[in-house]
Amino acid sequence: MYNSCMVHSAVGAALFRSVFRLNLNSTHAVAGRVVFRQGKTDGSYCRQAHSEAGSKKFVCYSLPHRTLIKVQGQDTGSFLQGLITNDIELLTKAKQPALYAHLLNVQGRTLFDIIIYSLKEQKEGDTSLLLECDSTVKDSIQKHLKVYRIRRKVAVSVCPDLSLWAVLPQDREGFRREECPELTAPEKALVWTADPRSEAMGWRLVAENQVNPLELIGDSQQGETEDYHRHRYTIGLPEGVKDLPPGVALPLESNLVYMQGISFSKGCYIGQELTARTHHTGVVRKRLMPVHLSAPAQGLEEGADLLTEAGKPAGKHRASLGDLGLSLVRLAHARDPLLLKLSEDTTVTLKASVPDWWPKDAKVK
Repeated sequence: MYNSCMVHSAVGAALFRSVFRLNLNSTHAVAGRVVFRQGKTDGSYCRQAHSEAGSKKFVCYSLPHRTLIKVQGQDTGSFLQGLITNDIELLTKAKQPALYAHLLNVQGRTLFDIIIYSLKEQKEGDTSLLLECDSTVKDSIQKHLKVYRIRRKVAVSVCPDLSLWAVLPQDREGFRREECPELTAPEKALVWTADPRSEAMGWRLVAENQVNPLELIGDSQQGETEDYHRHRYTIGLPEGVKDLPPGVALPLESNLVYMQGISFSKGCYIGQELTARTHHTGVVRKRLMPVHLSAPAQGLEEGADLLTEAGKPAGKHRASLGDLGLSLVRLAHARDPLLLKLSEDTTVTLKASVPDWWPKDAKVK
């Protein structure tokens, strides 16, 4: 519960009213406390009272749509190496703290997008890693891992006692990752690392449910999870099954290379053949791109067609939030106004853009 604020005026009601009116006209918010309970804040769960509106340097976002799975055992490294698109040795040998990757099916299409974290404390002879995945497929990914585990000494388990947070700067225009927040109690963070996908995604924090990230990260406030998704869609970064439908999305079209999520020098893994062949031919005709819609698109079927003004096929729409979204766009039409039909008599216009975090030599006509 929030502590109630008692205001005592020593100079009478008239002075109080004048001060109250001044405060209403200012940009300052009312200061308060947040009581943390099992990884969530009381009240609306996603509000942090702070002394000045927008004054905090960093924003913490709870990510309930993502789940953490622990993979532990002496064969963890070799086991995951044959399943993921990236090189697990960057974690197990090069001591990189986090790694982005996809798990593919045998046809080379994405099943799950994951971030893998190395835990600080490792038992001798064992490797313990955390896999971050879409919460809606946590059972499917566990089943997938157990199918290929065979006789390897690996244990797979969900971690309901852990909370996952994204941390972004309040000012994202002049942001530099070197301005990393300092933790007041680093020992309470099981994982604290830069997001491996893009500098524009800030940092990732994993802690036990009872740990309040606002007490752990100085000069921070809590934000709405929806604002986190708006940020993703603004910069065009996919996450989860809505953006990367299982068995449909292709990793290279989904910008896996741009997000440092694939190794072309590691050994074999499931789905490698088609992915490697596409990469070496250098031909990627469609890419997942951020789009701005002229009006919110609601009730669309998954993979709705995009058309040019001339009626030519231009790609598929994946997901949106308000007037922002992600679409798989044919690069030949990436600069053109695109049309998305909502109903027989309703059409919205989409405009795709090239994200700043893409390589400068990205081929977009």
